[in-house]
Amino acid sequence: MIDAHLHLWELDGGGYGWLGPQHGALFRSFTAEEAGRELAASAVRGAILVQADDTLADTEAMLAAADSHAWVLGVVGWIPLDRPADAATQLVRFAAHPKFRGVRHLVHNDPRDDFLDLAPVRDSLGLLAAQGLTFDVPDAFPRHLGATVRLARELPQLTVVLDHLGKPPLGAGPDSEPMAQWRADFRALAALPNTVAKLSGLHLPTVPYTAAALRPLWEEALDAFGPERLMIGGDWPVSTLGGPYAETIGVLLGLVSELSDVEQQQILEDTAVRMYGCS
Repeated sequence: MIDAHLHLWELDGGGYGWLGPQHGALFRSFTAEEAGRELAASAVRGAILVQADDTLADTEAMLAAADSHAWVLGVVGWIPLDRPADAATQLVRFAAHPKFRGVRHLVHNDPRDDFLDLAPVRDSLGLLAAQGLTFDVPDAFPRHLGATVRLARELPQLTVVLDHLGKPPLGAGPDSEPMAQWRADFRALAALPNTVAKLSGLHLPTVPYTAAALRPLWEEALDAFGPERLMIGGDWPVSTLGGPYAETIGVLLGLVSELSDVEQQQILEDTAVRMYGCS
């Protein structure tokens, strides 16, 4: 399988704006060497590196890791989307790298509720679309999932990747108003053909990380997107707050194993290969 969502960070390089001692075990460096060992131990043949900070330095570090480690199949980096001229310049530089596959912005950490609706951001995303690059949206619910629907609808040439199923409000309960709103926005996004979703990042301290606990989300995602528009991702090292990498992947693989061989292949490899142009 391909892990469609994995992070690296090196604190010796200056750190990350969102990461501090309050994050406990995450407040250390997580290197490509360590990630490679985790992947190999779980028989994962490669992964997509995804940005963990809204900086050019983070993207440069991931591309450097891609040069040194064959298991890095693609990189989803960052460019200043709200500054189209600068975004265009950086896009030319990064897109020259054969493993640069897409862009992401930490919308959940951005104070602007309307970030995805801003005209400069839309202009920059148009540049991505023109080059066949994807746009990943992390932790979209509650502030940005509706905006993600508008974005995908109004830029149909852009492939929009919804990370972590949009971060559904797992602790709110299946019949709660927040869950109903997530489900409505999630379904609206899935109805658009230029969207895909990642089954990833679903750990929550107050909810057991088991196949039984995740099954309602899994069934919702499978029905809405179909296996041909779903990818599996471990979200390492963030996932280590909930358990070892092998355990995270194992729970997801248990759900996927219930499908046909063809459907499993779509979720475990084919969708990632198609979206990120890796092999």
